[in-house]
Amino acid sequence: MNYRLLIDYEVIEYLETLPRRERRLLRNRFVAIRDDPQKFSDYTEPDHTSRRVDIHICGKYAVKFWQDHADRHIKILDLHFADKPPLK
Repeated sequence: MNYRLLIDYEVIEYLETLPRRERRLLRNRFVAIRDDPQKFSDYTEPDHTSRRVDIHICGKYAVKFWQDHADRHIKILDLHFADKPPLK
């Protein structure tokens, strides 16, 4: 099934602060997550509505994403250092 990739604006702002190599790595990983989300689900946790949120560890970063099957979207919700809690 083809999904569309949607990225939270705060994630985009954070990406812009990273070195070019890390930005490229993460952008490529976002596309890989879109293409095969199950392959990149290392952990899961419920959000405030009990919806499943997947977490993928990419190097030193944790990527939180949600598969919206109804709209056929992969939504990148958060990006933060894997060894620190998110700022949100």
